[in-house]
Amino acid sequence: METRALTARTSTESTRDIPEATVARLPVYLRALTTLCEAGTITCSSEELASAAGVNSAKLRKDLSYLGSYGTRGVGYDVDYLRYQIAREIGVTQDWPVVIVGIGNLGHALANYSGFRSRGFRVVALLDADPNRHEEVVAGVDVRPFDDLEQIVKEHGVAIGVIATPALAAQDVANRMVASGISSILNFAPAVLSVPEGVDVRKVDLSIELQILAYHEQRKTHGATA
Repeated sequence: METRALTARTSTESTRDIPEATVARLPVYLRALTTLCEAGTITCSSEELASAAGVNSAKLRKDLSYLGSYGTRGVGYDVDYLRYQIAREIGVTQDWPVVIVGIGNLGHALANYSGFRSRGFRVVALLDADPNRHEEVVAGVDVRPFDDLEQIVKEHGVAIGVIATPALAAQDVANRMVASGISSILNFAPAVLSVPEGVDVRKVDLSIELQILAYHEQRKTHGATA
C-alpha cells in the first residue's frame, strides 16, 4: 500500500496516536464484528474475535487498547457496542460521498459493488473522459464527463476519489482531484502517484498481490520437491 494511509476520524477532539498497522486492522475487526452481530452473537471473548478476524488475541487486545477499554473481564466484548465504537473511530458512521474516475471494466465493477453503501460510502458520480461512455448508466448512476469533476466535488462535498483509469492517465486525474479539493485517493491504476502533503493515497495493485501469491506457491512447490 502507498504511504499516508486513509484514516478518517469523526471526533476532532481525539488526540490518540494510533499506529498505522493498527488502523489497517480496524476495518478487519469491524467486518468480523458485523458478521458476529448478524449471526446473533451478543458478546464474544478476545480469542473469539481474534479468530474471526484472523489475528492472534494478544495483537487484537493491543490494538483495541488504543481505542479505550471496551471489554469486561469474564464477559468479553459487547459485539454491537464495540462494532459502533470501531466504526466511529474510522469514520464510517457518517455518509462519505465518493467519486469514481475511469469507467472501464474495473470502474464498472467498483460502481456495482454493493459493499460501499453498507459500509458508509455513497458513490455520487462516475466520470470518464471518453464521450462514448457518457450515455451509460451504471448501478443507477449516470456516467458524466471528467470535466464535471470540480462541479461535483463542490456540489456533494466529496473528499474521497477513486482512480480506475489506465496508468498513463492516473497522475493527471490525481492532480485534478487534488486541485478540486479531494484529499483522499484510492488508486487502482498501476502507477505511483505524486501528491502534496496532506493528501492521503491508498494503492490497490491486484497484479502485485497475485505475484506475492505466486512467490508463496513457488516456495511450497520447491519445499515439497526438497
